[in-house]
Amino acid sequence: MIALVAIGLSGCMTNYRVKAGTGRVDGVAAVARGLSNAALARLVADMDPAMLALARRHDPAAGADPWGRVVGWTSYDLARIPTLGDLTLESSDALLINALKPYGDEPTPPARPFILKASTEDRARAEDCLTQAIYYEAAVEPVEGMQAVAQTVLNRLRHPGYPKSVCGVVYEGSQRLTGCQFSFTCDGSLARTPNPVLWARARGVAHSALGGFVLAPVGTATHYHADYVAPYWAPTLYKITKIGRHIFYRWTGPSGSPAAFSGRYAGGENNLSLAILQGLDERIQGSGLTGDARLAGPATRTVTLAVAGESRTYAVQIPDPAGGQGIRIEGALQPARRPPTPAEVAEINARLKRLDEATAPPRPAQAAPPTLDVTAGNLPLARPN
Repeated sequence: MIALVAIGLSGCMTNYRVKAGTGRVDGVAAVARGLSNAALARLVADMDPAMLALARRHDPAAGADPWGRVVGWTSYDLARIPTLGDLTLESSDALLINALKPYGDEPTPPARPFILKASTEDRARAEDCLTQAIYYEAAVEPVEGMQAVAQTVLNRLRHPGYPKSVCGVVYEGSQRLTGCQFSFTCDGSLARTPNPVLWARARGVAHSALGGFVLAPVGTATHYHADYVAPYWAPTLYKITKIGRHIFYRWTGPSGSPAAFSGRYAGGENNLSLAILQGLDERIQGSGLTGDARLAGPATRTVTLAVAGESRTYAVQIPDPAGGQGIRIEGALQPARRPPTPAEVAEINARLKRLDEATAPPRPAQAAPPTLDVTAGNLPLARPN
């Protein structure tokens, strides 16, 4: 009886033995009884879930199954911005997404105080730009929310990845339709006349921030967004805190540590290019940024390049002869440094000539032409006709 049961069980069991020398593909096909999707399902039916998830993550074959990931994040391509697919998010969806990402558990080191040391003109312009950022980004926030926005602007100024003036940080990218760092500089917000009471409160916060005030909970934050939106970049940064309706983030790793904020204030608050100001003149209210001839920006010249039979003409931005670079104009080439003056060109050529003369190899001595001695009888004799 026992022998019959054993024989019956052996008949129900799958034969996993494969002939010696069989290739890996043939072996898998023999075990799974084929190479179809059904065979694959039989093969992985008894696998540990964690092992199966790991195998699927490293599967080189492209598949439409996102394995539980949100559409748009199924592949990590640095050339494309990840999206949430064709979903239309409402504010309630964004609130849920933001709540799912936890805050960091590391202690938040406060930023170092920033005390603006600048000329009277630069200080006035910097305070105007910072006041605008505070007002249009957080006018209805509590005072701490306004202070947090000001702190973020100054953190960017001192980070190597951003401009080195207050106005440069605030208006970075505003000459492009979709490139502004602070949305109020390109979404039409500047067309709204400021409320005098809220504007005065924002200016007070700006004045205090430029005098060294630090809002410790914000730390080294360089990014923030309202809690009713879910930007694509939020999951890639370190979530610090929430103040009012804004959530604040810093860069991850060493880039977000206090030691990384080593940039120095460069001044030049008036160096907003004409390309930026032309788009802002009719929108800025009470900013003091319009009608100033000193904001005309650098001159440009055209250069035509012919390569492989094709000619193209470019606008080239000419920096200030004193060495200033100004702000890059969209669509214009910008040289790495100012062009040299004629006197500098002459001096460079003279140095190159002296260098060539000092390093030139000595010329070999030329042998003297042979002399003909008539008396010795070494002249060639003329052949008789």
